Amino acid sequence: MQSRIVGLAPAFSLFPNLNTPHKTFTFHQILVLIITFVAYASFHASRKPPSIVKSVLGPSVASNTSSIDESIDNGWAPFNGTQGTQRLGELDLAFLSSYALGMYFAGHFGDRIDLRLFLVFGMMGSGILTVIFGLGYWMNVHLLGYYMTVQIVCGLFQSIGWPCVVSVVGNWCGKEKRGLIMGLWNSHTSVGNILGSVIASSVLEFGWGWSFVLPGVLVIVSGLLVFLCLVVSPHDLGFEEPGKEMEIEMSLADNVEATLRKPEAEDAGLLETANELDESLAAIGFLEAWRLPGVAPFAFCLFFSKLVAYTFLYWLPYYLRHTAVAGVHLSHKTAGILSTVFDIGGVLGGISAGFISDKIKARALTSITFLSLSIPALILYRIYGSVSMFINIALMFISGLLVNGPYALITTAVAADLGTQESIRGNGRALATVTAIIDGTGSVGAALGPLLAGYISSRGWNSVFFMLIISIFFAGLFLIRLAKAEIKERSSGEVIPSSDP
Repeated sequence: MQSRIVGLAPAFSLFPNLNTPHKTFTFHQILVLIITFVAYASFHASRKPPSIVKSVLGPSVASNTSSIDESIDNGWAPFNGTQGTQRLGELDLAFLSSYALGMYFAGHFGDRIDLRLFLVFGMMGSGILTVIFGLGYWMNVHLLGYYMTVQIVCGLFQSIGWPCVVSVVGNWCGKEKRGLIMGLWNSHTSVGNILGSVIASSVLEFGWGWSFVLPGVLVIVSGLLVFLCLVVSPHDLGFEEPGKEMEIEMSLADNVEATLRKPEAEDAGLLETANELDESLAAIGFLEAWRLPGVAPFAFCLFFSKLVAYTFLYWLPYYLRHTAVAGVHLSHKTAGILSTVFDIGGVLGGISAGFISDKIKARALTSITFLSLSIPALILYRIYGSVSMFINIALMFISGLLVNGPYALITTAVAADLGTQESIRGNGRALATVTAIIDGTGSVGAALGPLLAGYISSRGWNSVFFMLIISIFFAGLFLIRLAKAEIKERSSGEVIPSSDP
């Protein structure tokens, strides 16, 4: 068995009262949720600036905005030419493709080394690279290769974050109410987007470089918090992992029963128990994780779901800037801040999807319902979103709720369910690998969506929305079989994990 390097966070040496028995399991569980929430919110805050500055870097647009706004509307080479939107799409692809590729490797390493130090490494690298991108403003850099290289390396560092935080939260949270807890916790994605949008939009008038520097510093500071305070597993503090005690007792009971039936096999039974417990701590292989029940369908569903979510993440402010609302074009700052409505809806969507899936014990059915409803929501937003500001905000909120609901559910509760299912006997070391497979596959779609939007938008935004609707349709197709199985299980009254096909 490969050993994992484990070191208790420095805060527990500096402040002994944080250790057991001074603090309860619940206290540390909440502390872990807060720290990982802050960590990943900062990751997403640092991803938001590219979408905010697109309208500043890209080709100019005729508008009815103030003269101050017009002075920064001349673009930034090499993104302000006739192919500016394509170059911006390629910049998104550079980041997201390296992020997707890095995700697979990050999950593999995350199951084998200290998750706290690995997460800190990713956060520090991400923060520094985000700052370096912003420095291109003051250094007057106009080389596409500079920005592409920074985004590629930054994407690799960012890929470390998600497998680490989901694995840590999975260690501390049992399956009871996992959907609701992770739905609440996963609002860090939308909170980070909102925070990044507000920060980047607020300082945009002082120079677009500040829109990257400040979020980059935020990631670095959050990384220091993780280094000082994060505890990867309850076991590190002497607690039993949620659900682990029951699994061990069941394993012992099975072997005791076998020993009673065959007394001569007593030693073999005890040895088998020890081996099974030892194997439960071993990381599983990449291909083995792909073959786990439910992993492939949810991974491919997330491919299309994340394609839609990230197209909005990277292009919504640009769309709002270039689409008149009630006959008036919005300023850069207003468009950036208004785009947060989509993420506010996403917060409620993630919580709602988690709560509903817990109640009906059907992750796939919940996801496919949200996906189906999001199709008419996007159609209505495209047709009527320009009528008035109120209608735009209302339809944007509903679209964010329905689009982000299944995306949030799959990347959190579903990934945790699949990584700790019975077929691998609660192997916690599989969690980061399974999470990386699901989100890594989704990230390939996330890389493709913004790139396609950059090219297709030149033909008109109706084509972009058509692409998004087709993607949602395919996302739902991959879950039909699982949803049917869940409906059949519920109608028969059986209690079977929803992750099983």
